[in-house]
Amino acid sequence: MTIQRSSAEENQSGKASKSNKKIALNSKSGRWLWFWVGMSGIAMVSATAGALLAVSLTSTPLQQAQLSPQEEAAFDGDRISGGVMRFSQLTRPVNLLVMGMSVLPPDIQNPPPETKNLRYQPQVNSFDGLSDVMLLLKFDPETKKIIMLSIPRDTRTQIEGYGVKKINAANVDGGPALTARTVSNLLGGAGIDRYIRINVLGVAKLIDALGGVTVYVPKNMKYQDDSQHLYINLKAGKQHLGGDQALQLLRFRHDELGDIGRIQRQQMVIRALMDQTLNPTTVAQLPKVLDVVKDHIDTNLTVEELVALMGFGVRTNRSNMQMLMLPGRFSEKGEFDASYWLPNKDGIAKLMAQHFGLESEQSQQTTTDPRSLRVAIQDSTGGDRSNLQPLIRALEKSGYRNIYIAKAWGEPLDVTHIVAQQGDGDSAESIRNTLGFGEVRVESTGNLGSDVSIQVGQDWLQQKSILEKAK
Repeated sequence: MTIQRSSAEENQSGKASKSNKKIALNSKSGRWLWFWVGMSGIAMVSATAGALLAVSLTSTPLQQAQLSPQEEAAFDGDRISGGVMRFSQLTRPVNLLVMGMSVLPPDIQNPPPETKNLRYQPQVNSFDGLSDVMLLLKFDPETKKIIMLSIPRDTRTQIEGYGVKKINAANVDGGPALTARTVSNLLGGAGIDRYIRINVLGVAKLIDALGGVTVYVPKNMKYQDDSQHLYINLKAGKQHLGGDQALQLLRFRHDELGDIGRIQRQQMVIRALMDQTLNPTTVAQLPKVLDVVKDHIDTNLTVEELVALMGFGVRTNRSNMQMLMLPGRFSEKGEFDASYWLPNKDGIAKLMAQHFGLESEQSQQTTTDPRSLRVAIQDSTGGDRSNLQPLIRALEKSGYRNIYIAKAWGEPLDVTHIVAQQGDGDSAESIRNTLGFGEVRVESTGNLGSDVSIQVGQDWLQQKSILEKAK
């Protein structure tokens, strides 16, 4: 990130002492302003913590599952937040396993009586079904980063005691503990500190409680499933979505990318929610939000730990929030008896070393050669392909050889996004330095087959004009 000096500092550097005193006063005022902004944020988090502690003493606990000592051993039970005076601060890196549960009556042994005589299968507020969404979040106070790894629900992997299956079945077979062990084994032994399960019925309530979310719907989405009363009808374009509409966007998976396209949209919504709600004012409303959704949540996080995670999120720079997806590929037709996402072991090892500090023999790799880097260009400006030729030539001049034009994401962009699709932020930053414009994003919303996707925005047209005038 570039740190810019203020024009006042630059213009006054050689002037009289009277002006220098004025600058010093302004500098002190600025420091005091940021001090009080920081203190206000801490005060709000502390006030929230107090309110949450009061809630925790008067309501049901957040953990609804009864784990045996053997199941509890799947998680690192060591303290993650400070003591009495620093209870709202993380004291070490934390890996949090998040599972989104979509549960129908046939998924559980004793469905509610009111669901038996219906002509459709409604969602049930339970945690015993398949985990349709699976994320591993790392909160790291050492690097000041939040890393989110999306694990496709169709990932083919070994589940202890049950053989090779789709990873979303681990929760059905053995709950959060077995899911944690399965995820850890898949990711080369990554430790899991805590878990949280949220039922799909609570997602819409959560988004409504946060005031909705403003997001760009990438295309028209229409789908109808009368057997579940699932109706999706969204128009393309930037809009403010309430909880039910946002849930439609999150659940839609009926296009050429299936569940992987849904993961990309999930990352888009999560980033928008973080941008819009991770602030001291919203955190101060956490007791109210938690009261709305607590019946749909099961977690072994304590209230104090939840406050520490939220407080860390508020203090984390948005550029340090990175979103990854488990490296792999779709299984081919006839390759297996079901469709799978097949994990790439070498890619996982590299990703876990770079972002989770988990070294292995496969992860020992030198800097990526630009010639081998797969660079996709996704145009969002609405122009024809000839507008992209100077961009391609600039990349080729710098040694990039594997460049191709891919289908645009669809959202019009003012600023070009240089997306580290496989999590390689260094390579994306090198491309950004080569081009001299755009912003790097470590997320998985680019072209699926790329290492880096350049989502071209309006700033490229300005840069192109400058290049043409310079000829």
